[in-house]
Amino acid sequence: MSKTPSTPAPNDADAVQNPSGKGRPTPSRAEREAANKRPLVADTKEAKARARADLAAQREKARVGMAAGDQRYLPARDQGPQRKFVRDWVDSGWHLGEAVMPAMILVILATFVPVPEVQFYSFVALWAFIFFVIGDMIITSISVKRAAKAKFGAERVEKGLGWYAAMRTIQMRFLRLPKPQVKRGQRPA
Repeated sequence: MSKTPSTPAPNDADAVQNPSGKGRPTPSRAEREAANKRPLVADTKEAKARARADLAAQREKARVGMAAGDQRYLPARDQGPQRKFVRDWVDSGWHLGEAVMPAMILVILATFVPVPEVQFYSFVALWAFIFFVIGDMIITSISVKRAAKAKFGAERVEKGLGWYAAMRTIQMRFLRLPKPQVKRGQRPA
């Protein structure tokens, strides 16, 4: 019979050197969730300032692109070759609607004059001017639709070109967006 060597019994010193567990208590669920929590967006002042600066740069780029008439930055109502044609058609002429705001300012100033006749006739003149502006809008609408039918074909003309042209005529030229691309008197081809 052979004797197998017996393994020595572990003593307390070996147990301290080789712990059988992880050596610390299991973290609670609240501790684990707190350790995993991170903000989705960086919360530093520098990151916020950088994000604001990036957003401002994007907005400025879009504003400049829209003012220049770049198709990528135009809203849906201004996109397309027919809308560009209408913008150029309206911008190439003189329209009474451009003077509506200055006329209204003059009427407001006339109301400060203590003479009732001046106040009354200024309102009458303003209403007469507004009727002429409406007539100019109708004439522009009809002529733009006729020119668009001649250029793009009667069956391919988009709806709403006349209204689009009429609304552009009552904006002062320097406030129009997209900015005018043609000079006055230079009709689009």
